Amino acid sequence: GAGTAGPQPLPRLVGGKPFLAASADPADGNAGWAVTSHGVGEKLFSVGRDGRLAGTLARSAERAADGSWEVALQPGRRFADGPPVTAAEVAAALARTNEKNAAARASVGRMTLQALDELRLRIRTERPTPVMAAVLAEWPFVVYRVAERPVFTGPYAIAALRPGDAVDLVPNADHPGAEQRPPLTIKRFPDGQSMALALEGREIDMAFNLPVESLPRLRTRDGLGIKSFPVGYQYMMWFNTRRPALADVRVRQALGLALDRRELVQAVRAGEVATGAFPLDTPHALRESLPTDTAQAARLLDEAGWLRGADGRRSRNGQALRLVLVAYPQRPDLVTLQPVLRARYAALGIEIQTRVAEQPSAVASSGDFDLLMWAQHALPAGDPGFFLEAFFRSGSRSNFPGLSSSEIDRALDRLAGAESPAERAAAAAAAHRAVIAQAPVSFLMTPVWHVGLGSRLAGYEPWGSDYHVVRADMGLRR
Repeated sequence: GAGTAGPQPLPRLVGGKPFLAASADPADGNAGWAVTSHGVGEKLFSVGRDGRLAGTLARSAERAADGSWEVALQPGRRFADGPPVTAAEVAAALARTNEKNAAARASVGRMTLQALDELRLRIRTERPTPVMAAVLAEWPFVVYRVAERPVFTGPYAIAALRPGDAVDLVPNADHPGAEQRPPLTIKRFPDGQSMALALEGREIDMAFNLPVESLPRLRTRDGLGIKSFPVGYQYMMWFNTRRPALADVRVRQALGLALDRRELVQAVRAGEVATGAFPLDTPHALRESLPTDTAQAARLLDEAGWLRGADGRRSRNGQALRLVLVAYPQRPDLVTLQPVLRARYAALGIEIQTRVAEQPSAVASSGDFDLLMWAQHALPAGDPGFFLEAFFRSGSRSNFPGLSSSEIDRALDRLAGAESPAERAAAAAAAHRAVIAQAPVSFLMTPVWHVGLGSRLAGYEPWGSDYHVVRADMGLRR
């Protein structure tokens, strides 16, 4: 007789990205960001499509009279292997991450977490904060069940992780709408051009963060679409203050003044010039422009003792001013910008050697650079404190320039204690300007990114930079 087979499985989608989770353990480095990007992890709070902070696994966070915080969880949520999300599980996971991952201590230091009942927990912090929901939205604070391997709550679950190669995902049956989501494989591509070729050859259904050079060719291919969108990231360049030449703030300031950020935007054919750490469409952006003044840059180098010789090159005590500028291929725009920066500095008499490194985090942590180009989302949780604390507090693990500044630290202390939105905005701006004055970094531009899509994902809409690449609403609708 006639068969009565049920709905057929949805065909597997294949996506390409320049970054892939090296670990599924949020206690390891940036794994919390990666598993959220892959649609596997969720936090208690997150910044939504509308740019506002809202509860994900939590309903509320309220401060008690003693300065502690009580967090109420959403009822009815489950981990991907079935057990309910409880306050005890959340407390155990976040305490473990806070202990093992320095990024989870950037804003408030060490945490003490206590389950009050099934759906309420209390959080006490080493440093007080008036914005606990924003802290819990920071990328390290992914919720998971502590087991042999972490188990998460997102729309997808990890079937297999091959670090450096690919991750296979399956729909989480306990997340609403699982039957409408196809299985998914995300492949890592070492550079943007190879990812563009894979999209062109229909080997993948999505290519996330394509290089601008590939777009004209891909736009002529039938069945492919390109969607471009502004991101919350900033492109910047760290100055290694442990290097003798860059220990002098005058040299760092000169390197910033030499840049014409309009040239950088033109080189990648989209985006906006940076005014600081935060994009102009955010409430924490500085409104004054970062100046370009090559004459002042030359005077500062002269004052620092780096003088031009007959050959036009600068040297001091017989040593040439020669710097290594590092970029990484996972953000292809950074490689595109290298020759623009090199030409600007050559005109000032500075010799620049360019290098492309496959492991930018290792380079940054080791200090094996003079100038390091970097892409960073500076407002992942909607509050400016996390970025400023993590990267500019003296002694912070992510203080890649190695700068120790009492002025910046005092400004960060004031920001940490600022209560109202107006007070926080003013304190963040003061800390922001203190960073710019000390020049451990030069903010370059706010980019636009490009996503290539095959016909099966023609309706995909990118948002949230790369924190929400794989989402609950991603899939093939019947």
